[in-house]
Amino acid sequence: MIRRIVRQPMDDLLACMEPLFRVRNPLPIFIPMLATMIATWILYVPIHELAHAYGCLWTGGEVTELQISARYGGAFYAKYFDFIVTESDYAGRLSGFDTHGSDWVYLATVFLPFVMSVVFGVPLLKALRGRRRPMLFGAAIVLGLAPFYNLTGDYLEMGSIMVTRVATGSLADPAAYAGIRSDDVFKLVTDIVTKPAELGLDSPGKIAIGSVLSIISMGVALSLSFLTYWAGHLFSMVLGVRGHVRPEAKAISDRKR
Repeated sequence: MIRRIVRQPMDDLLACMEPLFRVRNPLPIFIPMLATMIATWILYVPIHELAHAYGCLWTGGEVTELQISARYGGAFYAKYFDFIVTESDYAGRLSGFDTHGSDWVYLATVFLPFVMSVVFGVPLLKALRGRRRPMLFGAAIVLGLAPFYNLTGDYLEMGSIMVTRVATGSLADPAAYAGIRSDDVFKLVTDIVTKPAELGLDSPGKIAIGSVLSIISMGVALSLSFLTYWAGHLFSMVLGVRGHVRPEAKAISDRKR
């Protein structure tokens, strides 16, 4: 079962790519695919960030600041949402929110954007298996594979919430490790190495434990990304979504049975 969960994203991706590579001139295929990927990404970023905000609001939290870069239409969205600002070093980031101490609200805040992957992205990818639809495939990559390219960001944050939450029952001073809850693995590693005290890791022992918890968090994040995709796979089955299966591929599959 674990092997199926791990292999499913790659199997779906390869099944979508296979008909695109069976052409003599790939340029007419990849230009519209790339254009759609870029367009979908530009639209997806602010929607993703707004989903973070409403994940917090809908579960009882408060939002005071959501950063969306002007490159992604931040000025436009700021006209309609009081908490949006356009000054950001990131494409988008929920920088001001209050979960009132609830890790459930925190998890909902971080996870809500990936409901789009489960409900739309993964089913779209699976519907494109064996089909030559480069423009739809470009959109499906952005939506369906979001859990994986957010692995070192949002999924790390979810993993670290869970790991530090579990650690509260086994560590003498669990609050000391709240600082490793991060949505940026590169910044987290840099801070642990160069300024651990700012993360609450003010002794060699705490630095060691914080480092181990961070590594475990990354492992949990990876597991969560595959489980999110698998949830999309199961939802696709409920919808009855399946891609085109070429006769020769079906014959091979039948023989394996």
